[in-house]
Amino acid sequence: MGKKLRSLISPESRLDNRPDYALVGIVRVPLLETSPWKQIFVRLLWAFGALVLAVIITYAERSGYQDGNDPENGMTLVDCIYYATVTLTTTGYGDITPVTQSARLANVVLITPLRLFFLIVLIGTTLQALTERSRQAFRIQRWRSALHNHTVVVGYGTKGRSAVAAMLADDVPPNDIVVVDTDQDALDLAALKGLVTVHGSGAKADVLKLAGVPRAKSIIVATNQDDTAVLVTLSARELNPRATIVASIRESENAHLIEQSGADSVVVSAETTGRLLGLATVTPSVVTLTEDLLSPEEGFSVSERRVKPSEIGGSPRHLQDLVLGVVRHGKLYRVNDEGVEKLEVGDRLLYVRMSQPSIVSKDINFSTK
Repeated sequence: MGKKLRSLISPESRLDNRPDYALVGIVRVPLLETSPWKQIFVRLLWAFGALVLAVIITYAERSGYQDGNDPENGMTLVDCIYYATVTLTTTGYGDITPVTQSARLANVVLITPLRLFFLIVLIGTTLQALTERSRQAFRIQRWRSALHNHTVVVGYGTKGRSAVAAMLADDVPPNDIVVVDTDQDALDLAALKGLVTVHGSGAKADVLKLAGVPRAKSIIVATNQDDTAVLVTLSARELNPRATIVASIRESENAHLIEQSGADSVVVSAETTGRLLGLATVTPSVVTLTEDLLSPEEGFSVSERRVKPSEIGGSPRHLQDLVLGVVRHGKLYRVNDEGVEKLEVGDRLLYVRMSQPSIVSKDINFSTK
């Protein structure tokens, strides 16, 4: 019992200590796949090329071959094609044989390697299955060495998928997003979007290390249970004190727990949904506009940008953009708060951006002047 327990907690059993080849099936780095028909066509071309090369070699040494059925006449081009075909396919009827030293040497040095290559191409599907593990291990090694300043999304349920969709719509590259989940079906959906996936529990430190949390820029905790969200946040904050952690919980009574765990921002999904449901009964247009603001790919969206040099010293309320808030020294101020009447160097503005100006009426003026 003691040996079994030690083996479970030993450093060798941790995912972050495993070699790259042992992570195949746990980490998946998507690669743009080609059409299977195109792959088959390419393999047939390689096989045909090997056959043509074998015909050329045989024809060049045709004087060194003897046809048992017609020993008096020399080898014709058709005979060379026939010999190359039955040789590469390992049929080997034996009616045509190399008799001279040069012809036999050509068979050993050239024809035999072509035969092996031809067979490998024909069973390319099996070869691909055998080598896929090595290719995936190489991609994992390259990915781990280049991983930094990325976003880790723990949980790819409804909340996680929505968060990823918002980031992709805001032009975040898919290879800058790593999804961690225990549901393989959810990871398959993430892989279809070109995201890197890690199979495992985000509450485990070794899984988070494998996802690159120590070098991540931001971490999104979108688990289905609040207690899991607290554990994930605690582990993530311990691994990376500098990353921005945004966590989603279901109940507001757990907000202080996850804040104490190290979350920079907390989203209470149950209360937010309840408010929208209440507003929908009174002012449904407000709910529509709110959903519009939360969908970067269409209509309006809330975005962030640096203050321009020409805007320094001016009021955020008098800009062309509709400014909602000012981020100064990491703290958010509403546009009407005292202390942000004048913009300073390094300020960042939260403003309403039009994602598709063509579908919005031109009569709307966002200036607060």
